[in-house]
Amino acid sequence: MSGTVEYDPGDVDLDLPVTVHPLVYLDEGETTTLGRPDIDAYVILPSDGAELVRRLAAGDTPRQAARWYETTYGEEADVAGLVADLGEVGLLRLPSGGTATRAPAPTDPADTATGSAAAGSAGTRASDARADEGPVRWQRFGKAVFSPPAAAVYALLVAAAVTASVLRTDLAPHYRHIFFSDYYTIVELGLFVGQVPLMLIHEAAHALAGRRLGLRTRLSIGRRLYFVVLETSMDGLVIVERGKRYLPMLAGLGADAVVWAVLTLIAAGTRESDGSFSALGRVCLALAFSTILRMVWQMYFYLRTDVYYLVTTVLGCTDLHGTSVQVMKNRYHRLRGRTERLVDESAFAPADRKAAQWYSWVMLIGYAVMLTSVVVAGLPTAYRFLTGVFGRLTGDAAAVELADSATLVALNVLQFGVVGVLAVRARRARKSTLRHISE
Repeated sequence: MSGTVEYDPGDVDLDLPVTVHPLVYLDEGETTTLGRPDIDAYVILPSDGAELVRRLAAGDTPRQAARWYETTYGEEADVAGLVADLGEVGLLRLPSGGTATRAPAPTDPADTATGSAAAGSAGTRASDARADEGPVRWQRFGKAVFSPPAAAVYALLVAAAVTASVLRTDLAPHYRHIFFSDYYTIVELGLFVGQVPLMLIHEAAHALAGRRLGLRTRLSIGRRLYFVVLETSMDGLVIVERGKRYLPMLAGLGADAVVWAVLTLIAAGTRESDGSFSALGRVCLALAFSTILRMVWQMYFYLRTDVYYLVTTVLGCTDLHGTSVQVMKNRYHRLRGRTERLVDESAFAPADRKAAQWYSWVMLIGYAVMLTSVVVAGLPTAYRFLTGVFGRLTGDAAAVELADSATLVALNVLQFGVVGVLAVRARRARKSTLRHISE
């Protein structure tokens, strides 16, 4: 969080109360997630640590909270360190000028209810913590988009598109649909430009599904090298009950399915009188196929995709990816007899360690899905591009076709050139940073 103050445990006066901001709490067995939805700052603490925070929020001084902890649990707690850490992430602030301050306690009896979404007199429920900031924008729209009637419409659209693709196989996804024009430059630029609004729909679905729950999700535009990327921040999802997290995580994949269905139905409904596809239909089929590829990408289990986060939420894992990678490495080292390279898996969280025993094999399935998509779509598409361009440049092609092929080659050379330049600049920047640190 930008603008935070670095606290030191030595700065904490154990005899003065601290100001604890209105927090939300989500108890999950041995751990509790707590934080501020207004600034998207959250921490995960052991349940006894969360109880300490509740005592501080209720008005106890750090020393009083420490005595309570020692009496209750029979051991000492580093309350000063806890207060310093919470202050650094913005969940509380130390009294200034020696003035004892505390957050106002809720007055509504409903606000002192116990449970995973309430903190008793030590905090407020999630909805109350956001009340001072006014209603969450787009929340009503999000509820309408993900209402049961809307879901029924989406299901009908997908069912209609699947049925149409079965009855008319030329509507079924195929790499040939990518070539909606005879001019390769138009194909490449058309797919690039056309995917931007479709990716926006994917990310907007995530954001709206979060807004539906009252979360202040944010949709932002960034870049990876020179590629424009759209990102959705859903930090507040960590304090939502586990069963309610699934829809925001899968909303993007569901939106892709509906987009594919709509594009396919448009292509089916705009055929020419002779049964061929119209120009609009060909463009729709090209975008529909690229949408299918993005959906297949979600099955690349070796990456942290939407499906990965769904699995970790269902299983209650914290770092399933990292644990599974290490389990695979240990398995490989055992096969090679390199026991000295084995890493102690007991250091990982129990839930991660248990799930990694089978998820590590699922990650290999992700590689198989990736290779299949390359063989089925990637290589044939690349082959058609390359043979088409080479044939035009070496054969007796029209001037416009030569210009088209030359432009395509120039664009791709430019792309790789820009990637190379940016990679060199990033490497130099890292070296410069390391040099300044060492000095």
